[in-house]
Amino acid sequence: MFFYRTSPTTTALGYLVAKNHLYLYPKSTDMIKSMTGYGKAECLLPSGKMTIEIRSLNGKNADISIKTSVIPREKEMEVRQYIAKELQRGNIDLFANFEQNAAEKAKQINKDIFNGYLEQINALGTQFSNDAILQTILRLPDIIETKKEEITEETWNSLEQAIHNAVAALNDFRAKEGEILYNDVTSRVALIESFVAEVEKFEASRVEAVKERIKARIDELGITPDANRLEQEIVFYVEKLDINEEKVRLRQHCKYFMETINTEPYPGKKLGFIAQEMGREINTMGSKANHADIQKWVVRMKDELEKIKEQSLNIL
Repeated sequence: MFFYRTSPTTTALGYLVAKNHLYLYPKSTDMIKSMTGYGKAECLLPSGKMTIEIRSLNGKNADISIKTSVIPREKEMEVRQYIAKELQRGNIDLFANFEQNAAEKAKQINKDIFNGYLEQINALGTQFSNDAILQTILRLPDIIETKKEEITEETWNSLEQAIHNAVAALNDFRAKEGEILYNDVTSRVALIESFVAEVEKFEASRVEAVKERIKARIDELGITPDANRLEQEIVFYVEKLDINEEKVRLRQHCKYFMETINTEPYPGKKLGFIAQEMGREINTMGSKANHADIQKWVVRMKDELEKIKEQSLNIL
């Protein structure tokens, strides 16, 4: 049993309900994903802990930025290919932060540079105390350095797994956001279809109103036209204002929108194109409306469609 509501919603079976209209669009078992997401993972290395963070925003293509020097150059292409395969599209940033163990945090003296400076001072032949020489050299550039983590083949395996775990976490985040997007855009599609049904309630009165306006204008002019010719002209004029084709195409576009979002793994781009086609039919319907109440429903359609377009930009 279905209970009709005044606002759109998705039932447990995945059917859309809007304003006393039931649209039998089966809900996809593989939910769409958002392009916005965040993932984080950690791994333990011999000298400390590595934290991998990855975030993504909507984008037309896969724009991947690796903002760390920890990942070896020879592994960077491999990482990019993996991220592009798993995440498909979006502006994606990867960060890596290394936190040394307490025992490893002590700064190191670069012995080679220290000895080089010492030899140059001794070559000057000037007499300095050992303490003065030591203090002077320790203040020179590059003498004191922080030990950097070197990625070996063994530690790379741990780091690579952390990258995979962070990407998986981001994908989970995207899936949760995708469910929210799905419910939002599909409910708005159902609303647009229900608005088409509301428009139909005024079509008969609209035609009569058009006829009455034409006849009233003729009476004002004080002329007596041929009755048959007048009827033909009225029929011709009414046909020009007919919006039946627009209604049919708009409903077809709504159906195609739902089929696409329910069957394609990454429908975002196509949904944007379908929404554009929906907009063309709604605009044409509005230009032909010639009726205040129909115009109000057309405005509401446009409002819902703009929200659909905005949300579709974030669908993977």
